[in-house]
Amino acid sequence: MDYAVPRKNMVESQVRPSDVTDRRIIRAMTDIPREVFVPEASRAIAYMDGPIALGSPSGGPSRTMLEPRTFAKLVQAAQIEPAAAVLDIGAATGYSSAVLARLCGRVVALEADAAFVAAARDTLSAIGAERIEVVTGDLAAGWAEGGPYDAIVVEGAIETLPPGLLDQLKDGGRLVAIQSRHGSGRATVWRRDGSVFGTQDVFDANGEVLPGFERTPAFVF
Repeated sequence: MDYAVPRKNMVESQVRPSDVTDRRIIRAMTDIPREVFVPEASRAIAYMDGPIALGSPSGGPSRTMLEPRTFAKLVQAAQIEPAAAVLDIGAATGYSSAVLARLCGRVVALEADAAFVAAARDTLSAIGAERIEVVTGDLAAGWAEGGPYDAIVVEGAIETLPPGLLDQLKDGGRLVAIQSRHGSGRATVWRRDGSVFGTQDVFDANGEVLPGFERTPAFVF
């Protein structure tokens, strides 16, 4: 199957109409073969308007790839500069990191699932993606040794944000994630100004809550 046409249609019908104006994002998503980052059985729907199930290759929590429009808008909200250092949390099979690497100086792709890490390394190498370091670790802990970062992109929803992640931002840096609140979600930007962190909700969005970002249930007596 020739995926060039559905890839272009994805950009023209989902990404551009969603107020994504950063041409670097549009070019990257037009060029990068999204289909090679999803399970073979799902390649025919790789460019659909919705999230794609990636499964749980190591037996952990099932994961999904964000829908194209949500991913593109989330990345745009991070305001990534060409020389930026970016932490991609929950990189899964590596598609998000491949796109981010086209926008910045270097990407640290953090993933907890060893099978996803192996798949990401193989696929990113196969397509010739550069300036990406794929690492294995706890998603909620981030990857301080590769920081500080100009931007941190969380590839999914969060119910709670560990404060240690914000400490991995440079002054003026941004963290973007989908903040899940009582069944609804908003894409949110956290910006660091010295020791102060401001927040701004930017658009409605939904996604699967990433492992480690769940809210701890409160005990009721």
